[in-house]
Amino acid sequence: MKLIECVPNFSEGRDVNTVNAIRERIAAVRGVSVLHVTADASHNRSVITFVAPIETMADAAIAAIRAARDHIDLTRHHGVHPRIGAADVVPFIPLGDATMEDCIELAREVGRRVGDELAIPVYLYERAATMPSRRNLAEVRRGGFETLRDVIASDESRAPDFGPSAVHPTAGAVAIGARPFLIAFNVYLGDAALVPVACEIARAIRESSGGLPAVKALGLEVDGQAQLSMNLVDIDRTSLSVAYAVVEREARARGVEPTWSEIIGLIPERSAFEVASHAIRLRDDMSEHVLERVLRDKRPEISLSGFIASVASSNPAPGGGSVAAVAGALAAALARMVAGLTIGRARYAGATDEMHFVSDSAGALIKQLESLAIQDAEAYSRFVDAQKLPHDTAAAVARRAESMRDSLLAATRIPLEICRATEEVARLCQIVAERGNVNAITDSGVAAALASTACKAAAYNVRINARSLQTTRSDGAAMAAEAIARTHSAALIANRVALLVESAL
Repeated sequence: MKLIECVPNFSEGRDVNTVNAIRERIAAVRGVSVLHVTADASHNRSVITFVAPIETMADAAIAAIRAARDHIDLTRHHGVHPRIGAADVVPFIPLGDATMEDCIELAREVGRRVGDELAIPVYLYERAATMPSRRNLAEVRRGGFETLRDVIASDESRAPDFGPSAVHPTAGAVAIGARPFLIAFNVYLGDAALVPVACEIARAIRESSGGLPAVKALGLEVDGQAQLSMNLVDIDRTSLSVAYAVVEREARARGVEPTWSEIIGLIPERSAFEVASHAIRLRDDMSEHVLERVLRDKRPEISLSGFIASVASSNPAPGGGSVAAVAGALAAALARMVAGLTIGRARYAGATDEMHFVSDSAGALIKQLESLAIQDAEAYSRFVDAQKLPHDTAAAVARRAESMRDSLLAATRIPLEICRATEEVARLCQIVAERGNVNAITDSGVAAALASTACKAAAYNVRINARSLQTTRSDGAAMAAEAIARTHSAALIANRVALLVESAL
């Protein structure tokens, strides 16, 4: 099956409801998997990464552009990032067996349909461009929406590839293209007074000025800070580590030290390993030393649909305990998302340390809960296997009883670990609800409610299994009591978060 990645950029990064509405339209198309959503209030821009089979990708992309047209009014849009449309840029990237030619053909099909069905002018760019000048996205967006609105009908060089020779009144125009992997990478240099330095460095490093190959760069002010915004459009020509090293060198030459950096959206795994290898001057491939990658290669991951199908089968494992663990992991993921939407925002500068704590803690809890989901299913399977052991002699009966007792004890302890972990997730949810980005307050509420429910669900498993324990009955009673106490604690936290959410609505 040929898979295509699409990474559309939308001119809205402040209204969470609008971003979610666009995401939901995309996700509703058959075969689509939404992988990542990034929203930036200063740029007033969001990026949604999704993949789909080539057969349904056109429908998904058009659904995204239609949703942006319906929800975004560009005449009221203000942000520091260049833009010409509500759905500003829609690139297609080949994955697996798909080719660049597939993406070029797809871009042209989508462009034609957008022009015909949505009455939005379309400009083909990068590999899909119909003229050399439009390979460069910056040239397509030259002057932004306001300039394009004025000249599109009179300037032949700005005539669209598809659609009317007039911008849509509120949705503007859209650039649709085909390209290799691109990494959107921003480096911050400190106070906004250093924006001229950021602009100098941008001129020094971008390819169009004779700098690094396949690098585009701008100097911008974002949240009161000087930002060097880069697109690495061909990571085989200029890698992430090389780009940062050159930026750092240029900054230090001007007496400035980079303060932090950010990656927008997803990057290929090999880029992350390349940065790590470069940082410690590793001679071989970092991927060969990564435990999780080796384990993943040894045991294939189960997809979301595969997990749901496993739960829905008549097999009792995975069951309620595993579902509780997965729900808790999702709650932790939401808490981490809110923390990520808070870090780097000037308005929330005082909460930066707490948000980093939440992000790190949530990441660890996600991994723990993912592991517990597997352990819970395996523990119950061992109990079922123990029940099937022979019991035709006194010795066999004793061995069977001991095996059942040991496996049942494990099947009680594991959901108790899930209770402990999900209670901790609930505490993180309270932190992001109280101190995190207010635009994501409902996500904090969903996370807290989910964590509380996951804790209660895991406690059910602790209590039912503890009741069945025989010789270790006292241990079972203590575990059941602890599970109940943690359930009450998580519920109280969820109620406090719910009050914060209601007060914001």
